[in-house]
Amino acid sequence: MGGLLLLALAASLLRSDPYPRNAGLDVVGYLFRFALSDTTDQIVGEASIDVRFSSDGRTRIPLDLVNLGGDGRGMRVEAVEGPSGRLRFDHRDDRLEIFLPGPARAGERTRLTVRYRGVPASGLRIGPNKRGDRTFFSDNWPNRARHWLPTVDHPYDKATVEFIVTAPAHYQVVSNGLLVEEADLSGGGRRTHWRQSVPVASWLFTLGVGRMAVQHAEVVNGIPIQAWVFPQDRERGFADFGGPTRKALEFFTAWIGPYPYEKLANIQSPALGGGMEAASAISYGQNEIGGTRIWEIIVHEIAHQWWGNAVTERDWDDVWLGEGFATYFTLLFTEHDGGRDAFVEGLRKARATVLEFDRKNPGYRVVHANLADMRQVTSGQTYQKGAWTLHMLRGIIGTDVFWRGIREYYRRYRDGNSSTDEFRHVMEEVSGRDLRQFFRQWLERSAAPTVEGGWRYDAAAKRVEVELRQSQDGEPFVMPLEVGLSFGGATAVRIERIELGGQPGRFTFPADREPTAVTLDPNFWVLMESRFQKR
Repeated sequence: MGGLLLLALAASLLRSDPYPRNAGLDVVGYLFRFALSDTTDQIVGEASIDVRFSSDGRTRIPLDLVNLGGDGRGMRVEAVEGPSGRLRFDHRDDRLEIFLPGPARAGERTRLTVRYRGVPASGLRIGPNKRGDRTFFSDNWPNRARHWLPTVDHPYDKATVEFIVTAPAHYQVVSNGLLVEEADLSGGGRRTHWRQSVPVASWLFTLGVGRMAVQHAEVVNGIPIQAWVFPQDRERGFADFGGPTRKALEFFTAWIGPYPYEKLANIQSPALGGGMEAASAISYGQNEIGGTRIWEIIVHEIAHQWWGNAVTERDWDDVWLGEGFATYFTLLFTEHDGGRDAFVEGLRKARATVLEFDRKNPGYRVVHANLADMRQVTSGQTYQKGAWTLHMLRGIIGTDVFWRGIREYYRRYRDGNSSTDEFRHVMEEVSGRDLRQFFRQWLERSAAPTVEGGWRYDAAAKRVEVELRQSQDGEPFVMPLEVGLSFGGATAVRIERIELGGQPGRFTFPADREPTAVTLDPNFWVLMESRFQKR
């Protein structure tokens, strides 16, 4: 790790969100055992937690787990055990503090077992789906795993995960990773065991239990593709999930790097709307099947398997590294699969969203500053302005260099965590450019530029004169901008490149005849609002 990267990491940690990190320990893996029933919404859980210590002296292990509340919902811890027997614990304010029998030593590893039960208030939805059938489906985003799972419920601590579920035999069970075991039990029950061997953040743990139709569609580059839908939606659901899945998987694998997980399952879920990118087992709102947006949602959630899942933001301030990336890579797939016009139309819609959000929410920045209110973790800017920032970066450093940087960024941080500064550092390495100002003005300040001006043709001097100024609030943006000159009879637009900065600018371009039109940003590389006409 070079000196510049160390400085970037230090800077990102200084502005991290306020979640209390557990210095000196790392959760390596979780194994959750659950008993589910048709007669009660109470879950009976056991969590085995594999912990590794990286420094001496640790005497307690804190986990996130919501307490039993006055409404009867929440979790009650019955016992905690370590290798040598029972351990003391304190469960209050939605934190479970486990006291070790003595100070831990660096390099030591231990396994804890937490036994608990309760009715989840959130995180795991228990109840009928739209067809009236009883189901159990999780939705942990962004930090709701703690409602039913004792975890370090934050993106910085990634771990492997297993689910062993005992439920009535009329249910199918789906989760992260690969199926290890299905066994029918006496008394009409069934035990199902799933194992995810690649570490992921807690919001990406998933569980779905219900009556399902299951399709094992095909294997692409060694990755099994599956579809899980309600039996009543079998035909439509299999068709929808089978549409873009293979093509998106092949595109992202070819252009970014290897798919990071053991399978790719698309799952109909009553627990959410839209999509939820749980690692290897993506959930889609039950009403999205047959909807007009399902294609876009599928591609977006598959893109997340690389961005947000495999490469995960270190903290919630940098959530755009997942959402902005998945949004832009959905557009990149559109460019690949549907052509340039469809890609530009997607950019136009994203730009309109960004500009409207700015008008209603002045001062909002994409990279948060010590985000504490999890209700604000995402917004249209996190998705759309994040995507536009990547598009403008591609325009500045060039498409080939952009893709080279993307592949290196994925290779370097796959199955780990990164920050905005670390992403910037990689792109600076591959491009040979200082990108600090670019990242700062698009991600750490609000608004987008409003460019006003006009053009005229000076026939005597045989030149086009363009005057431009920025009229948005705050300091001017510094950015390259293309000016397109169109001439009657010519099929191609002549491109001139200028640099906008702090002062109103006057630019001249030689031309033997008057253009039929002069346009700003004809190739759609800059996020801006413009008012520009002939004078």
